[in-house]
Amino acid sequence: MLGWFGKRDEVAETIDEGLWESATAPYLFMRGLAPADDARLRALAGRFLARKHFSGIHDLELTPFMRVQVAAQACILVLELGIEWFDGWSEIIVYPGQFVPEREVMDEAGVVHVVNDPMAGEAWLGGPVILSYEDVAMASIEAERVAGYNVVIHEFAHKLDMRNGEPNGCPPLHAGMPLAAWRRVFTEAYGDFCRRVDEADSLAETDGGAALDALPIDPYASENPGEFFAVVSEAFFETPEWLQPAYPAVYDQLRQFYRQDPLERLAAAGD
Repeated sequence: MLGWFGKRDEVAETIDEGLWESATAPYLFMRGLAPADDARLRALAGRFLARKHFSGIHDLELTPFMRVQVAAQACILVLELGIEWFDGWSEIIVYPGQFVPEREVMDEAGVVHVVNDPMAGEAWLGGPVILSYEDVAMASIEAERVAGYNVVIHEFAHKLDMRNGEPNGCPPLHAGMPLAAWRRVFTEAYGDFCRRVDEADSLAETDGGAALDALPIDPYASENPGEFFAVVSEAFFETPEWLQPAYPAVYDQLRQFYRQDPLERLAAAGD
């Protein structure tokens, strides 16, 4: 059950313990989370639910279970940063499945094309987050997981990146985090990963895509630096045991930025 309580000028929803456990138990980012941190995440998700407005599209009825699923995945990003990092917008739009917006894109030759590609999620600068519920739920089905795939973490990482403008893979950094170090680490890792994706693509016809499947993160990270940040954020929380050995310097920058260490949590929990 979801209820309401007030604390001074702040309103939050209370999330029933049974509902919380059933909604979050399947997600990999919950592994190793200490009971006290689990409780803080649950409280943070309640504040998130009170601040954001959910809309279901195509007659999708958003249940408390579905809303808590989204809130938990979004709030793991800001567990140590604060809910204020998601200020400045309020709408979350949820489709039953992937949606197909029509948009114009310009190719390398400067020619504009109209595309209709299915999407699992989208984050707008200063606007809503749009999600496919089919993909929100998919992140909890380990058999269908692809390299730490989590569309909610992905889109909300974009929202953090957008706090200083168009997403470019560099969110506002904390004091003591040199911008030059972040840029160097991410530029080197992004270039390396793009080369690895190109090599894996060239082998696809002969190895049946095995090289692509063996990549430590989703190949979509090679699209641009903004997507690279969002995808490595997915992996940081979902599959840190894959990300850290592949890109230890990236993992360390994310550890400093998110002020969390999922790999250390796993070790402490013996997972």
